[in-house]
Order: sequence, then structure tokens, then C-alpha cells
Amino acid sequence: MTERGFTVRALGEIAIRCVDYPAMVAFYRDVIGLEPMRDTENAPIAFFRIAGGFAGHTAVLALFRHDTEGAGQTRAGDRQPATGPGSSLHHIALSLPWEEQDAVIAWYEELDLEYHVETFNWVGWRGVFTFDPDGNTVELVAKDPSWSGSNATSSSARPSDDRKSQ
Repeated sequence: MTERGFTVRALGEIAIRCVDYPAMVAFYRDVIGLEPMRDTENAPIAFFRIAGGFAGHTAVLALFRHDTEGAGQTRAGDRQPATGPGSSLHHIALSLPWEEQDAVIAWYEELDLEYHVETFNWVGWRGVFTFDPDGNTVELVAKDPSWSGSNATSSSARPSDDRKSQ
């Protein structure tokens, strides 16, 4: 086999087909706090800035109305997509600093939003999980700054805090 000649360095975009497009736009803008890259009111696709990205390409979350065609010859659907457990999307994880996870929990509590917290001891991560309006799982994840590979005790996730489970 010949050498590939390239190495992927970052995630450029996550694109989700939405069942409830207006509610999804409001959730990622108002609850999660992502910044729209352009007007979301009159567009069938909303682009949100996640982070600076790599080599000039901003890391983006794109929300598509399910009946809208997109880049890469992605076809529109006349039926709403499956969401939650029926979707091929397991979850979306967005990174933030460890110190801000308590603020996430407080924000979700203020909004009376269902969430739970899981620790991933094998890698030193902790995730705060909730659901978007379409039922997709959204994780806000951070690395414990005190973690070292030597304190890895498990190779799987361990729930540490279930709150507002309904």
C-alpha cells in the first residue's frame, strides 16, 4: 500500500438535518450559546461558529431543514429524519474548559433542563449531557486538569451525577 499523503487535523463541520428547525436554531443559539455566522431567520440552513478551527476553516455546526439540499450533493428528504435512538447520530460533543462545567450545570438547572454528568476515567474527561429539541444527545465535555494516565481505573464511562432525569 502506498502512503496516504495527508493527515486530518480537525473537525470542520457537523451538519444535522432537523425535524424542528426553529427550535433547534433557538436551542444551539440560546441554550448552548453558539454564535450564528449569518442571519438564521430567513435561511433554510443555520451555521454556528464552534471554534477557530484549522487553517482558516472555522469549526461549524450546521443545522439544515430536513427538506433542504446541501453541499456534497446531499439530497433533501420529504420525510422527517429519525432522531434520538432511531438516528445514526449517537451524540455531539462540544469542548469547553473544566472550570466552566459547573456553570453549564447551573445554567441547565436554571432552565429546568434534563441533564446528567458522566466521567470517563480512562481518559480524564467529564461530560454534561442533555438533549436538543430533536432528541439528539448533546455533550459539553472537558478534561480534568489534574488527570494523569496513571489514575485511569476504567475503560468505560461511569455516570457520576444524574439530575433532572424525567
